[in-house]
Amino acid sequence: MPSQRLKIHFIGIGGIGISALVRYFLKKGCYVSGSDLKSSEITDQLKKLKAKIFIGHKSSNLPKDADLVLITPAIKEENPELKEARRKGIKIQTWERALGDITKEYFTIGISGSHGKSTTTALVSVILKKAGLDPTVIIGTKLKEFNNSNFRFGKSKYLIIEADEYKNSFLNYWPKIIVLTNLEHEHPDCFKSLKQYLDVFKKYLSRLDKDGFLIANKDDKNVVNLTRRLKNVKYYSLKQKEKGRLKKILKIPGEHNISNALAALAVARILKIPDKVSFKALSEYRGAWRRFEIHNIKINGKKIFLVSDYGHHPTQVKATIAAAKEKFPRKKIWIIYQAHQFLRTHYFFNDYVKAFDEADEIVLPEIYAVVGREKKEILKNLSARNLALALEKRFKKNRKNIPVHFFKEYKDIPRFLKSRVKNNDVILLMGAGDIYDLTLHLTNEKKRKRIYQG
Repeated sequence: MPSQRLKIHFIGIGGIGISALVRYFLKKGCYVSGSDLKSSEITDQLKKLKAKIFIGHKSSNLPKDADLVLITPAIKEENPELKEARRKGIKIQTWERALGDITKEYFTIGISGSHGKSTTTALVSVILKKAGLDPTVIIGTKLKEFNNSNFRFGKSKYLIIEADEYKNSFLNYWPKIIVLTNLEHEHPDCFKSLKQYLDVFKKYLSRLDKDGFLIANKDDKNVVNLTRRLKNVKYYSLKQKEKGRLKKILKIPGEHNISNALAALAVARILKIPDKVSFKALSEYRGAWRRFEIHNIKINGKKIFLVSDYGHHPTQVKATIAAAKEKFPRKKIWIIYQAHQFLRTHYFFNDYVKAFDEADEIVLPEIYAVVGREKKEILKNLSARNLALALEKRFKKNRKNIPVHFFKEYKDIPRFLKSRVKNNDVILLMGAGDIYDLTLHLTNEKKRKRIYQG
């Protein structure tokens, strides 16, 4: 890997994944610069850590003596900084390839699967930290345990990473332990079928060190089918006796999180960490940013529980509503859900229609369009209004009285809520797009502009 004197420029520096790598290189003493289309909490934090940040992409942003340029998969060939780097003959890598080089230097634990990666990565991290193993951690969310950061710098041989499958990113990594949480078709813009999706996971599992371990979810049929003939597989399951104890001690609700905790416990046992240490760490875990993150707010003087969650796949929606029911029994559960990507909504439309059955009232702002990952014909013919109408039809057929509201502009939602919510209601606010701005508004973040009505 680069020595600590190298100058590294990041194009797309504000992403949640790439920014963790920025922090790594800053800790290594590198000179770091980077650009992004707009400022954010992440770019503000990186600036405080002495990274040189540019807002907007221009060829002049690239340092004249840069040694390495790292890019995200979203960066196009016409990007002026990328073109300038190519003109100058500067070495260019995806940030995932750079992370892959780092994984070769550590005892790397890769957390993979369709859902639960961030939470499982966090749980493994807090256990190793509690056990004194001092891991380095790169994760796709922010943890209170890491001073509200998506990165932890450790001095041991252990590296824990959230190994994402999107655009085959995890095929860059070389883990000693792989955790496989669950498998179902995801990222339809990248993988056209479940078979294609599973095939890339099969390739990823082949990269496991010959003396390594695979920790796999026995409750997931696709995981079992993919791993049944492999060596050194350690299965975990909700049928384990530890489930009852975890249900009592975990602060994060839902059976899916018990499953995530069982995966983390399996990692700890391979590393010979005593159960006493693991359960203590799990009981103290406070949750991650936008992973069932609970805020106590007031709307029109009424006490409201706001739950902010990044989930955007129908399975995640269903599981998170169930977790809200468990955490807040006998309270009204609102869900404000912004579908993420028109293409995903199109492919999984019927699954989305079945995902909201346990909600008490539903608010659907327009679908969030992901730049560069959509198809024009789908953008033209699909709207969250279609989902609202399909939900109403389903509820009428099943004789469920669940109101559904569609908003073309989600900035109109706060005024609507003011007229409708009651004391102690729960608002579950889900999505991976700019719906997070609504969380910032409702939680009265002082440094944010109030762009909403009401």
